[in-house]
Amino acid sequence: MNTLSFEELKKTAVMFVSQLIKADFKSATLQFDDQMGTLFNESKLQESWEEVTKESGTFLQLTSTSNSEMENYKIIIIKCQFQRFDIDVQVVFNEQGIISGLNFIPIHMIYNPPEYVDKSAFKEIDVTIGEGKWALPGTITLPKGNGPFHGVVLVHGSGPNDRDETIGPNKTFRDLAWGLASKGIAVLRYDKRTFKHSKQLTPELISKMTVKEEVIDDALLAIKLMRQNDRVNVEKVFLLGHSLGATVAPRIGRQDPNLAGLIIMAGITRSLEDTILDQFTYIYSLSGTMTDQQKAELETLKNKVNKLKDPELSDNIPPKDLPFGVPIAYWRDLQENKPLDVVKKISMPILILQGERDYQVLATKDFKEGWKKNLSSRKNVKFKLFPKLNHLFISGENKSTPQEYSTEGHVDEDVINTIAEWIITN
Repeated sequence: MNTLSFEELKKTAVMFVSQLIKADFKSATLQFDDQMGTLFNESKLQESWEEVTKESGTFLQLTSTSNSEMENYKIIIIKCQFQRFDIDVQVVFNEQGIISGLNFIPIHMIYNPPEYVDKSAFKEIDVTIGEGKWALPGTITLPKGNGPFHGVVLVHGSGPNDRDETIGPNKTFRDLAWGLASKGIAVLRYDKRTFKHSKQLTPELISKMTVKEEVIDDALLAIKLMRQNDRVNVEKVFLLGHSLGATVAPRIGRQDPNLAGLIIMAGITRSLEDTILDQFTYIYSLSGTMTDQQKAELETLKNKVNKLKDPELSDNIPPKDLPFGVPIAYWRDLQENKPLDVVKKISMPILILQGERDYQVLATKDFKEGWKKNLSSRKNVKFKLFPKLNHLFISGENKSTPQEYSTEGHVDEDVINTIAEWIITN
């Protein structure tokens, strides 16, 4: 785990941002790890910084800092005040305290709805999922009219996610909610437990957490709440999962067989550890040649993945010896509930969607060899592959990269239409 304190990392982050402001991009890049240095060189850093600040006006001051943590990464957020608007600089540090990720977020950035959204067609109401210690704030996007409407509950991917599933300037779940509501479908989205209650998740709780506590329990409560809305057809409530949410969607369907159907968007069918290894191999190979540090990091990851495959692995193994420092209880839960085994035990209609440019969930191994090969004989399962879309179902060209997520985009309209048509006909 990252042993450096947030105060130590804060000093490094402030120095880094000061170098950006002074246009000393060469010095700034010296603080990057090998992967960042390869994918985000001096000229690329300069181009990105100048692009995000071109309309901000004169720099005034650094106004505040905050921090967060995700798995074995620590994040320092520095708010920079400019003449016209603020910019949050998110600096991500790896275990060695070296910069391994970077995001520039203009605070003035108002969500610009895609053209397929008709804001006059719906309204939004605030709701609370569950009660007590783990209650979660959420939003129901309701089409105007009396209904009853078909409804869908959105379930996030891995990591702490807000109700919009915000990644950089992109808001995948708001696109889905507003796009589907424009077509007469009610949508419920909510902040994830690990996002809303991160400070309540003690090391002891984290050591025992599985996908049940992280995702499934709250998803079932959200479905229950959706059915209680008198403008939603209680028999036509669907579940849509993205990424991890898609992977565990069959488990949610097994626990709530009254769901009208499942929508699986970029769900893995392989083990999570194999998926992670493929992801890092892909990212480290983008530059053409791996550095010695990348080779060493990949070898370390391979060793940790191999440990998970040992049938005699002890339940007492420390998290630091496992991928991303995730405790053994979480991995055991995933190993004992394989998506393809679970999905064969449910009979409800399923729509499975995949972007062909997705490097996190693979069109070949997960979509074709996994879902499609195992479920193609079922008449109530539909598959659709989108050639130009990435993991966020946003269109692009060439190979997808992590940096692509920092560019504003929207869920492709064809995805919205496909989901809407399928829901209405099921």
